[in-house]
Amino acid sequence: MQNRQKTRSLISVSACAAVLLAGGVAIAVPAAASRQAPAKEPAQAQGQQSRVNPVATKADVVALTADWKGDRFPDGRPKVSDDLLKRMKVVSTEQAWGYLEGKGYHNQFAGDWKTIHEGKPVIGRALTAQYMPNSPALEKRMTDAGHAAGNDGQMNTWPIEKLQKGDVYVADGFGKVADGTLIGGNLGSQIYAKTRNGVVFDGTVRDLEELQDIKGFNAYVRGWHPSYIRNEMLTGLNRTIRIGEAVVLPGDIVLARREGVVFVPAQLAEGLVKDAELTLLRDTFTKLRLKDGTYTAGQLDKGWDEIDQKIKDDFKNWLKENKNDLPVSPERIQEIIDDAD
Repeated sequence: MQNRQKTRSLISVSACAAVLLAGGVAIAVPAAASRQAPAKEPAQAQGQQSRVNPVATKADVVALTADWKGDRFPDGRPKVSDDLLKRMKVVSTEQAWGYLEGKGYHNQFAGDWKTIHEGKPVIGRALTAQYMPNSPALEKRMTDAGHAAGNDGQMNTWPIEKLQKGDVYVADGFGKVADGTLIGGNLGSQIYAKTRNGVVFDGTVRDLEELQDIKGFNAYVRGWHPSYIRNEMLTGLNRTIRIGEAVVLPGDIVLARREGVVFVPAQLAEGLVKDAELTLLRDTFTKLRLKDGTYTAGQLDKGWDEIDQKIKDDFKNWLKENKNDLPVSPERIQEIIDDAD
């Protein structure tokens, strides 16, 4: 009997791995709880870092851009093809705006820009970044979380490190000019080396003459200023941002021209390009026939659906005869011909 009591006593003692003294009162803590508590702390800390990190995860980006069904970059952004980006050059600002309006997208245009090279378009896939006025404690937490996730250096360099060829760095700098210079000559050179493209900033840049000397580079910005960036922090990378009155998602196609910038949702890019190519061919045909007097303005000044079948047949034959000499690929022209049959 004494041996069984001694055994129970030993088991009871071994079940208490720690003793907490609170106001002179000894509180026994079971060993199981003592062993489990440290295991929870790293997971909790990791979860907090993930929530504070301004850089979106691949899963975040895929969820934001769920309408896109094609290829994606490793960071989750829609990967609209290089071929489609080249074909986007035929799209005018008005065509893009009208097409998106017809699809129910009413907040895709932003105007009133200053550009380094007037008239030089910038076309590419958006990598988005959001900046806000500095809040020191929050900035430290976000910087620490970003570093823990593998992002090195200062926060304003993180977007640049993630750029791919064909990207356009699009940043919401909340319109800040003085002390809102997101890049200067050095970072501008790095951006162009990685993307062979330009930037769109609702903010400003410095080192204007150095940026002008980067052949092929252009920037759509709110102004220029000699100051350096300060009292400003990165709060989002590859997340949804606002540029002027426009909504921009990571992977949207940037169409920046003299009139302003249109942000085309990735899933609508191909339809827009095909529509613009058909319009270009029809306009080219119309001007040619008006010039040679084949038809009158009254005959051609209609919606294409109302044009006589004789003119439609003439257009189709003209496409066949000139398929290799028009500013649209022969493959696309053949597709138009087939659709007309």
